[in-house]
Amino acid sequence: MKLVLAEPKYFKESVAIISDLVSEAKFKVNQDGLELVAMDPANVAMVIFKLLSSSFTQYEIKQPEEVAINLNNLKQILRRAKGDDILSLETTEDNKLKVQLRGNTIRSFSIPTLDLEDKEQRVPELSFPIVVETKAQVLAEAIEDVSVVAESVTFLGESGQLLVKAEGDLSKALIEIKQDEDTTIKTTSTGKFKAKYSIEYLRKMIAGGKLSENVSLSFNSDYPLKLEYKVTDRLLMSFILAPRVDND
Repeated sequence: MKLVLAEPKYFKESVAIISDLVSEAKFKVNQDGLELVAMDPANVAMVIFKLLSSSFTQYEIKQPEEVAINLNNLKQILRRAKGDDILSLETTEDNKLKVQLRGNTIRSFSIPTLDLEDKEQRVPELSFPIVVETKAQVLAEAIEDVSVVAESVTFLGESGQLLVKAEGDLSKALIEIKQDEDTTIKTTSTGKFKAKYSIEYLRKMIAGGKLSENVSLSFNSDYPLKLEYKVTDRLLMSFILAPRVDND
């Protein structure tokens, strides 16, 4: 396969974000694009990533391929990519991934592909009674605000309003996000929905705001949460995060 990107930003940022959750992962390359589904080692979070073939200026594959890579190694190489570099990815016969950055100079790197256990990661089918669509910055600020006081955050959602709250030993934080021109809150049933999640994981996920200005947040009471960042005709990055259940 040979894949060429005139704008390395989306792939570079995506790999950096995913590598905070998963150290090794398998990319699947087919006619539609390059995709990855992976669980973090603690089985708390899943990341689903698709970089569509329409993002590439050259997209040559003879048949679908799987490329397993140490993401930290790939991230270190991609850090060297400048905004106007042309990035190419190529698999070689000696089981390596060749990464070339072409700008004022041509820089070539190769990293070994891995032989990962062939465990199919299935994306769970989830249904949500509340979906909040807002600016990525709005959600990121709310998560950063509550991270000051606690390690977990509670989302309380109802028609027209999302409350983001956290309680530490002595401190509390409460952020109210109401429906406005930047935020839509859709509910498919009446009532209130409440669930608690890890702030540590959410802080890694909200880095998706580097890819898209907007975010979709879906959840249900004591149920997994889904965060989704999209760039039309380019990419989709979504995360599924298991809830934290209180023992009391």
